[in-house]
Amino acid sequence: MDTRVHNKLHADCHAFICGSDARIIMGEDRDQLVRLWREKRGEALPPDFSNDLVVQLGSTTEHLNRKLYERVSGNKIQDLRRPVRHPIHKWMRADLNGVVRDTGAVFRACFLPSGHLPEPEMADLHMAQLQHSMWVMAARSALLSIITGDGKWIEMTLPADPLYQHLLLTAEKKFRRCVQLGEPPALFGIEAPRPRPTSIKVIDMSASGQWTNFPASHLRARDALSEPENSQRAQR
Repeated sequence: MDTRVHNKLHADCHAFICGSDARIIMGEDRDQLVRLWREKRGEALPPDFSNDLVVQLGSTTEHLNRKLYERVSGNKIQDLRRPVRHPIHKWMRADLNGVVRDTGAVFRACFLPSGHLPEPEMADLHMAQLQHSMWVMAARSALLSIITGDGKWIEMTLPADPLYQHLLLTAEKKFRRCVQLGEPPALFGIEAPRPRPTSIKVIDMSASGQWTNFPASHLRARDALSEPENSQRAQR
């Protein structure tokens, strides 16, 4: 990773509490929590995920993930990758994969190596991050779109939960005070309620020729669109 890019990410990480931070703050791993605390205090750089295969697959498949959702649902995703700050708590930031245009739902695309986890457990993995983003955006719901390594596409709609968000905000404020005062943080230690998805849709893409061919046709269409631009660049 370019040093300037890494330093900018470090500065951004130091200034805000983001959705990925919320997952750690509400988690059960004290080592991760202390490492995050050191990052926010400027004593450590954030981890470099450039060699993390699952993270890179998530980034690589994000565009395909979004197109899959738009094709199935007929809804469009807007505000792609737009960082948003909370209007009151300026230290809270949501880094969005997008927003569902017709519903205002926060959209999150992700990749999991396997689809064998029960769907509620998949939702739990992303709950703190989604509730953080919904709170920042004043959104009533979030749309979790998952592509798995064993050929499934899973769509889940999760409601905003005021009680969970209250506990989340309390934990984030407590963590932020530790950062400001230099006191090592402790795990929040409260089992937050986890709202269940209001709808779940699972499509086994490996069993359908239509879906098996979709990634290839999508890439061909994307490459075709980029050809005129590449041609113009070559002529300059």
